[in-house]
Amino acid sequence: MSNPVYLALDLPRLDAAKELASKVKAHIGGVKLGLEFFCAHGHHGVHEIAHLGLPVFLDLKLHDIPNTVAGAMQAIHMLEPAIVTVHASGGRAMMEDAKAAAGEHTKVVGVTMLTSLDERDLERTGVAGTAHDQVMRLAELSELAGLDGIVCSGKEVGTVHAQWKDGFFVVPGLRPAGGGVGDQKRVVTPREARDNGASVLVIGRPISRAENPVQAARDIEATL
Repeated sequence: MSNPVYLALDLPRLDAAKELASKVKAHIGGVKLGLEFFCAHGHHGVHEIAHLGLPVFLDLKLHDIPNTVAGAMQAIHMLEPAIVTVHASGGRAMMEDAKAAAGEHTKVVGVTMLTSLDERDLERTGVAGTAHDQVMRLAELSELAGLDGIVCSGKEVGTVHAQWKDGFFVVPGLRPAGGGVGDQKRVVTPREARDNGASVLVIGRPISRAENPVQAARDIEATL
């Protein structure tokens, strides 16, 4: 992948999302469409963005019983997404069925631990150990289930990459050096994540909310 940056197009208006993606498309490698976008615009919205000619990452974080997740995967076949997410905490059987139901050219990756969470949040949900421990447990389970890779923060990607040499690693929650972290708790710079083995760098607000999104995207690209 010549440019690993996927722009998070989590915007409520389809025309605004298309306009932003069109402006920065020369400086990104793909677009990430999350739950907010998909609920607002559905298949039609995905098709509209796909017409720009960039790979589409559907960040739907599917999490349900295996049969339901498999059915959801089959329902998005026609969209031909490059990447789709499922929650690794859904268990091995769910992940196996998700991968089996996915399109031939779609990478299925397991979300390990949201970058908005930390150890205190884990403890409150009854999970013992550190964020690192949780990510490593779910990374191992994802590999056993036959997924292509995982989603994790830049804090863990280096260790996971050392354990899973041929894995595909999506890293969100990235902030350029000197940028604000917002609601994220475990952040690194795009360059650090890439150096530690990230395959895809998901970047949203540092580009989408910049005064000059094109310059912001160009500046991030230059660091890689």
